[in-house]
Amino acid sequence: MAFHGSTLNAQSSAADCRHLIRSGAWGGPTAGLAARYVQVNLVMLPAAEAGDFLRFAQRNPKPCPVLAVSEPGEFALPEMGDDIDLRRDVPRYRIFEDGQCMAEVGDIVEIWRDDLVTFAIGCSFTFEHTLLEAGIAIRHLDEGRNVPMYRTSIQTHPAGRFGGGMVVTMRPLKAVDAIRAIQITSRFPGVHGAPVHLGDPALIGIADLSRPDFGDAVTIAADELPVFWACGATPQIALLQAKPSLCITHAPGHMLITDRLNHHYATL
Repeated sequence: MAFHGSTLNAQSSAADCRHLIRSGAWGGPTAGLAARYVQVNLVMLPAAEAGDFLRFAQRNPKPCPVLAVSEPGEFALPEMGDDIDLRRDVPRYRIFEDGQCMAEVGDIVEIWRDDLVTFAIGCSFTFEHTLLEAGIAIRHLDEGRNVPMYRTSIQTHPAGRFGGGMVVTMRPLKAVDAIRAIQITSRFPGVHGAPVHLGDPALIGIADLSRPDFGDAVTIAADELPVFWACGATPQIALLQAKPSLCITHAPGHMLITDRLNHHYATL
């Protein structure tokens, strides 16, 4: 991870994280930061193209659990926290034009538009804190890396021009820990819920676990299973297919840290 001279860690508050991100003092992935607080994926689209994306998300709640939607042009997100500035509070943004990723930038103040609608989509980082509390180690956190993410052959349910394959995150676990992780993450249906696959990655179209499509590769021990959860990077694949005139997202692993607490999204 890129620290850039900051002191952010798992005990940091969401507000402190956003402050340092907004100031440019933190530009790296957000995995492991402010561990008690919900992190979200972002998709920003012109209002004219937001309706189809909302239907796509509703049809694909595992990879695209929508937690909040802004009004057009609003860059605050009061449902998710105080003093959120959607233009500056993400470490890295991706800018897409007609389906092509044109740039990654540290803020989007200069290109903000009054018709942009922002979707906040749940992230699997939310349940990681509960896994850690249960004594289940998270390999990418232990190795100081971004979570590995892979494109798969699992197809989403299309809506309008939006569709394509699902993206998954992977965490290697011993069998006993995998069983417990399934039980724990099933209590978080609003942030991807239970895994979509475990074991042989070839069965879901992943050829090489050492070469993730996004994020970083992690060590997998001989006695561990790869466990795969639906990922909020899935919309970025759908955007490549839909080719909206403009779309802005977070860079994979570089999330918005909100004031909501993880346990707010846990069921009994």
